[in-house]
Amino acid sequence: MSRAQAESVIKNIIREIAQECASKGQAVSETLVAFMVKAVVLDPNNEFNVDRTLTKDDVQKLIKICVERLLDTRSPALDTVKMQVYFDMNYTTRADFLEEHRRVLEQRLQPVVRDITDSRARTREELESLYRKIVSAVLLRSGLGSPTDIAVVREATAALQSVFPQTELGTFMSLVKRDKERQLKELTLIVTGIRLFNKECGKGGEGIDDLPAILNEAVPATTQNVDAEIQITTRMAHKYTALIEKMQADPTLEGPSLQLLKESLINSRQHEAFLRILLNDVIGCAQQVELLESQLATRMEQLKDTVRSKTAVPTSHVYPQFIALAHLWSGFQDEMVLLSVLSNILASLEPFTKTHREMFTEEVLAPFLGDVEVRGDEQRIRESTGMEFRVDPSEFRIREDIEFLFPETTKNFEKLPLQYRGYCGFTLVANDRLLLPGNPEIGVLHYRDNYYVFTSKQAALEFAKDPDIFILQVAECAKKSPELIQLLELHQQFATITPYAQGDQGRMIEKPVTKCDSGTQTDTHFMESNIVKSYEWNEWELRRKAIKLANLRKKVTHSQQTNLSNMRRDNVTQVYLPKDQGSQTKTEDGTNVPKPQVYLAGLRGGGVKPTEMVKVDLTRDVDEDM
Repeated sequence: MSRAQAESVIKNIIREIAQECASKGQAVSETLVAFMVKAVVLDPNNEFNVDRTLTKDDVQKLIKICVERLLDTRSPALDTVKMQVYFDMNYTTRADFLEEHRRVLEQRLQPVVRDITDSRARTREELESLYRKIVSAVLLRSGLGSPTDIAVVREATAALQSVFPQTELGTFMSLVKRDKERQLKELTLIVTGIRLFNKECGKGGEGIDDLPAILNEAVPATTQNVDAEIQITTRMAHKYTALIEKMQADPTLEGPSLQLLKESLINSRQHEAFLRILLNDVIGCAQQVELLESQLATRMEQLKDTVRSKTAVPTSHVYPQFIALAHLWSGFQDEMVLLSVLSNILASLEPFTKTHREMFTEEVLAPFLGDVEVRGDEQRIRESTGMEFRVDPSEFRIREDIEFLFPETTKNFEKLPLQYRGYCGFTLVANDRLLLPGNPEIGVLHYRDNYYVFTSKQAALEFAKDPDIFILQVAECAKKSPELIQLLELHQQFATITPYAQGDQGRMIEKPVTKCDSGTQTDTHFMESNIVKSYEWNEWELRRKAIKLANLRKKVTHSQQTNLSNMRRDNVTQVYLPKDQGSQTKTEDGTNVPKPQVYLAGLRGGGVKPTEMVKVDLTRDVDEDM
């Protein structure tokens, strides 16, 4: 079966399961159904073979099991899966939250901005209408008051006219669309800064909420709510842990279902993990608000000093400060949005814990706990802290690829990315999915770039004997309880299980970076050097240089190089060398003519007779045989 066909079959199964659940009155998302299908297939108790194609009977069996699990209203495991799906679909990083908020805001403002940039106003009435639209756009983008409030509109119009009078509309209309949008954003920032400054001076600020004061009340309240929820959740987890340990120590004891207790413990631990993520974000909000308040106070003082006792201030001095003021206020607005989102997520997580809280109330657990001491995580760690509880590698023959790390021998020990979210892998396997946080003080096991912590020295040594076996057994535990895959961050071991948001929003779970490329550089001489490079102490060396310079005066320079030519490219040309050619005929012949010879006689002459010269041609005939 090809990949496309397999995906088509899976989609049909998911769609059929969702429709059957809907017909029975339970609406489920396809994301939740997809996770449940994978969980059922991975569970060895269901006897599905992932290496062969599912038959028709297998598909019907798969659908039946998935529907039964999805319709189980008293299953803490199902609630945990729903909680994981919800959190992964709705939570993302701080930067992504704010980026999405700004994108939605710009999208909502787009029709208003388009109405302004596409306007072809000509008459006076049309220009006045366009100016009112600009005022509305400025108010909507800044978020300082409602465009339907007359007092707010009047104040915003006055601020806008001081920087952009109606007479400038002609110049604005001549701009291209992109420049119009840029100018609208700039005008919004300047008008926002002016209104905030007027509010600070007591001369305006109609419709502007005191965001710093609101945040100073909301942030501590949200922190307190998250802290209280964490306390309730951890208290329930500690009770579940104590009861599970008691029942596992004595299997003959009667009590609640051990399976339900373990599912409830996993649900509580997952809820605690999500709450701590939210708490860190709320603490980040508090720190950001404190920083923004300090910067806002400083900027206001600078602005007051700039405009104090002056009838006119250059725009180049005051406009940048108004824009900076608007950006700071936008930071307060971002913190309000982020705090609101975190509060909504906090409230939405609580229903996913309702099943086990209603099932195991204080009255139900009290008789079974009896006189059992309910120990918290901090107490367990304190009880296992000390030199006598530490792993001594010399006591045990450790393999070369295994080492134990300790606080005094490891830099940034507290920042090590612990496997299984800090839970003990040995206890998870030995006690069948019992979640107990490990104590790093015992020793952190470093194996194949992963770091493992344990609840006791004995657990660490047992795990170190054969880590691969325990790692596989942890994966088997996750197959029995698929909600452990996300809780313990086991996505690398389950390649078929992807984050629920298909990687777009599931950024909470990422492989930790334990190595990085870094470099450092130190100046050779960071102090000013007073060494004279041309100084020479050797007299004979000075003589040698003098002779060399004297000889250079009598030399002819054949080549030279300048500072500008030393980096130029070396050019090379290549030519074809001349070829030696010759030709040869069939016969070789030649000619030889007689040499011309002429004899002149009678040139000496006589005394009485006149001289008579006689010319005799002695040249031989050509046809004469030689």
